[in-house]
Amino acid sequence: MTHSMTYRGHAKAVLVLGVPLIGSHLAQMVIGMTDTVMMGWYGVEDLAAMVLASSMFFLLFIVGAGFSFAVMPMVASAASAGDDVQIRRVTRMGFWASAFFVILVLPLMWWSKALLLGLGQEPVVAQLAQDYLRITAVGMFPSLFVMVIKSYLAALERTQIVLWVTVAGALLNGLLNYALIFGNWGAPELGIQGAAIASIMMPIASVPLLLVYIKRNMPEHALFQRIWRFDREAFGQVFRLGWPIGLTNLAETALFSATAIMMGWVGTLELAAHGIALQWTAVAFMVHVGLGNAATIRAGRAIGRADATGLRRGGIATLAMALMLSCLAVVLFLSVPEFLISLYLDSSEPSRDQIIAIGVGLLVMAALFHVADSAQVIALGLLRGVQDARVPMILAVISYWLVGLPAGYLFGFTWGYGAVGVWMGLVCGLTLAAILLNYRFWTKTWVAT
Repeated sequence: MTHSMTYRGHAKAVLVLGVPLIGSHLAQMVIGMTDTVMMGWYGVEDLAAMVLASSMFFLLFIVGAGFSFAVMPMVASAASAGDDVQIRRVTRMGFWASAFFVILVLPLMWWSKALLLGLGQEPVVAQLAQDYLRITAVGMFPSLFVMVIKSYLAALERTQIVLWVTVAGALLNGLLNYALIFGNWGAPELGIQGAAIASIMMPIASVPLLLVYIKRNMPEHALFQRIWRFDREAFGQVFRLGWPIGLTNLAETALFSATAIMMGWVGTLELAAHGIALQWTAVAFMVHVGLGNAATIRAGRAIGRADATGLRRGGIATLAMALMLSCLAVVLFLSVPEFLISLYLDSSEPSRDQIIAIGVGLLVMAALFHVADSAQVIALGLLRGVQDARVPMILAVISYWLVGLPAGYLFGFTWGYGAVGVWMGLVCGLTLAAILLNYRFWTKTWVAT
């Protein structure tokens, strides 16, 4: 890993790291899709409740995951500097920070019915959503625990194990859903509670597998040595990097949630088309999330080696790769949009043609914002790698909430472009984020030296 490593060398290193991470993000998506499809077969009210409850769970989870994302560049940097003690300290305090976060949000999940009723949801749906959240609340800690372990392993460039554990989890989740939602294979029929139990079994089963792997392969880190001892300095490091990452995650996720609410104001068919088009953009986006993780690890390692040339070259190689891949997605969205939307619709659906027509317009917008989305997620990954999170958080909030959302409202409602107008807001917000975050990374001293 010398200064003279070529762009091709960097690109190869990013791919070796990134492909298993992309695979594990896609496997995670399959879990959500399986849950939705099976719940849809079970009942409409149950599906509505699960969409609500799992959105709420995910919003809380993505904020808490900020602490595990903070562990990634810190472990990568310490590994490059050969500092095993620092690796142990920050990973352990990643577990502590996650545990504190779970204690904080547990009451929200436990008494979520009152919250959902206050937000104007139907009483039946609010009750079912609370049933789901009370069970998944138990799974919040193992879920975040697994995220910390995955970040630790990814930072040590052991991404294969992360992929296989996630794929095994997706299979387990599908089988348990089939058994527990419908009461198949002699299991009790539990409906939405069955889906919740299936969801939490995955992280619960993953924890021991990952711990055995770590004990066998990285005994020198002694991760759980004196885990009960609070380490104020390392906790402070994880916390200071983790909370802005969590809030940045929240800002982007909530932007898409708010867009869905605005779509509901436009109309039911528009909301259906939005849901389908968003699934396709999310699949394409997961590729860039995986590359962004790889960018974080590579940047963290370059910082650990004090290798500014390597940092710059690695950043350019990752960004170029992300832009090439995003062009492939754009070609797909623009060349076969009717086919992509129709895959989700029953041929006997009376409003099928209308939903396809709306969806095609949305995929044209998706083609516009997808390139910007890939550029902003890589920039965020690189900034996390150099442990710069606070300013990027502010830039993200300005882009998504002060520009993206108001622009969506103006285009969609004030200027009457409807569904396509709401997505124009996403184009504006994500493009601004891509420009600001890339400017932040490429003009700072860490790449200039």
